[in-house]
Amino acid sequence: MKIDSHQHFWRYSPSSHAWIDSTMGVLKKDFLPEDLEPLLQNHELDGCVAVQTDQSEAETEFLLKCAEEHPFIKGVVGWLDLCAEDIEEKLQEYSKNPLLKGLRHIVQDEPDDYFMLRPEFLRGISLLEKYGLTYDILIFPKHLSSALELVKLFPNQPFVVDHIAKPKINGKIEPCWEHYMNQLGQQDHVYCKASGMVTEAKWGKWSKSDFIPYLDVVFNSFGAERIMFGSDWPVCLLSAEYKQVNCILTQYLTKYPRESRKQVMGLTAQKFYKL
Repeated sequence: MKIDSHQHFWRYSPSSHAWIDSTMGVLKKDFLPEDLEPLLQNHELDGCVAVQTDQSEAETEFLLKCAEEHPFIKGVVGWLDLCAEDIEEKLQEYSKNPLLKGLRHIVQDEPDDYFMLRPEFLRGISLLEKYGLTYDILIFPKHLSSALELVKLFPNQPFVVDHIAKPKINGKIEPCWEHYMNQLGQQDHVYCKASGMVTEAKWGKWSKSDFIPYLDVVFNSFGAERIMFGSDWPVCLLSAEYKQVNCILTQYLTKYPRESRKQVMGLTAQKFYKL
């Protein structure tokens, strides 16, 4: 099964999507399953994983409803307040829906760079394994040291680093980013999404070769068996069309054996999210 492990749906609202600023006009509209399905079909992808963007239970329910109505949406990474006192009750309730595969918090926007190490957040993370849920780590490179501490605390909890931790794609590999990606890759329960790269490059003014050094670090750190393709559609449209994002990775993968290509383009996501 070929899977896009990372994309979003929304009914655009300036209040719910305040992160979409004046430079992101292309995103100021609805993006729904019927918009994505033909793109998946055109690229011979069997399905996708829908990921949260708005930190609300209402959005989690919206994504689950989308998945219930559209079989190509194989799973949902939603949001629940992991710091809430009643988080276990929420997990008991939401985990009854088999389409909920994991949770994500937009840590990159938290003013506290050490948010992931707060006791109340750690308590929430500690409960995910019990309910069979994964956790998507959305961070900037400055958060990588905290991410490493986090994953070491929970060796049985499946984690995935979104968007290769969002390094700036500018031809200058930051040694700190490379170091911590190597360290995270040494943790067998940590995976990585080859996603979100085009928006970290100069929008619309990149070449496929720009991404090769960064992908080399990721593949050397995690191996194909723990890397999954994600388009980050529709956010990717700020810098590239869906076919361009897909081509970056498929072209890079030509130097790998067929089995490795199959892992990155679907089998890894299938295993990680239990699709």
